[in-house]
Amino acid sequence: MAQNPPDLRPDLARARVTDAPRHGQPTIGMVSLGCPKALVDSERILTRLRAEGYGISPDYSGADAVIVNTCGFLDSAKAESLDAIGEALAENGRVIVTGCLGAEPDYITGAHPKVLAVTGPHQYEQVLDAVHGAVPPAPDPFIDLLPATGVSLTPRHYSYLKISEGCNHKCKFCIIPDMRGRLASRPHRAVMREAEKLVEAGVKELLVISQDTSAYGTDWKDREAKAPILDLARDLGTLGAWVRLHYVYPYPHVRDLIPLMETGGVLPYLDIPFQHAHPDTLRRMARPAAAARTLDEIAAWRAACPSITLRSTFIVGYPGETEAEFQTLLDWLDEAQLDRVGCFQYENVDGARSNALPDHVPAEVKQDRWDRFMAKSQAISEAKLAAKVGTRIEVIVDSIEEDAATCRTKGDAPEIDGNLFIDERFDTLSPGDIVTVTVDEASEYDLWGQIEKPRT
Repeated sequence: MAQNPPDLRPDLARARVTDAPRHGQPTIGMVSLGCPKALVDSERILTRLRAEGYGISPDYSGADAVIVNTCGFLDSAKAESLDAIGEALAENGRVIVTGCLGAEPDYITGAHPKVLAVTGPHQYEQVLDAVHGAVPPAPDPFIDLLPATGVSLTPRHYSYLKISEGCNHKCKFCIIPDMRGRLASRPHRAVMREAEKLVEAGVKELLVISQDTSAYGTDWKDREAKAPILDLARDLGTLGAWVRLHYVYPYPHVRDLIPLMETGGVLPYLDIPFQHAHPDTLRRMARPAAAARTLDEIAAWRAACPSITLRSTFIVGYPGETEAEFQTLLDWLDEAQLDRVGCFQYENVDGARSNALPDHVPAEVKQDRWDRFMAKSQAISEAKLAAKVGTRIEVIVDSIEEDAATCRTKGDAPEIDGNLFIDERFDTLSPGDIVTVTVDEASEYDLWGQIEKPRT
């Protein structure tokens, strides 16, 4: 369990701790796999443990036990989680498993019978009980102090802000509702209180996450607003930090978020998982099958906020996908001209309804379609970034290396989008600085720029 690298990935998170443990203090290690939502769960667990007097170890050898927060979304993710559990057992021997894969305890104990305990996703109390049983707490009230912002697994200048759990959709390829339950939104005041504390502690960018961000608050039976995400986004936009919205399902009320982006309260960035474009494929996915209307919405968003960056993810090789359906996706991508695009080859997931669909696509065909999709999206990205050469833009500094400062524009989320590099006159910069640069070079996914006047 190595120290966090400067370019920390959420799916490889290790606790970054600088405080040396006091004599006799019990210590816990954490391996956090999967999505940023799981990363927030890991941070909450570690924060609770710190409050009880536990130290957080950045390596296996210094930990009295290790928690592995797993991912169970795809079969490949399950395999990675089992590998991580095996590594922790080999390196430490005392392992507690939690997270999405924890919803299948027999699957875990069948592969690793020596784990100490298995709990499901966001079951914080059960994790703490398991830690107490394996490593009894020994707090010192005069020494053990909890930082005001808790324990963070991300760099200090940005933080994930989870606003809800679960999902009410029934996409055939997804088992998230089975693992994490139906939509359960956090109270508005609780989200704002957490966001305010983060900004007060120096966080410059809030990454709003959930399984279905635009559905936030629609599970409240006594709500006054039809779409509570609008009020939450508006309030978050008053805190003075960058506010980035992830996993925004394209409901009609999303159009009402766009004016907030144009006025600067919320970053002009939408992360919307379209998944496909052919109506028949979308129906087999149990997704809304209105790709043409989606193009109209995209045009309206861009008209209202010309600087908006649109990111999405897609699945190729879904069961029954024909060459004609795939070509429709490519043609749609040509029209949509999305700025940031991710693509996955379909995988069966244990428990997903899509497994039973007929006409599964051969692996070689899925690979060919993925290659063609990525070539198309890369060409679009290259052209869009080339058009930015000569423009002035604001960027946030993520890290400083010997040869350059690695930064992101307002259109780039950490770890999943591109970077902007400053390779001259960057010696006075620090992570979290927001500076204006002139773009002087572009590649398929990244930019290079020259620094202007810094603003901290």
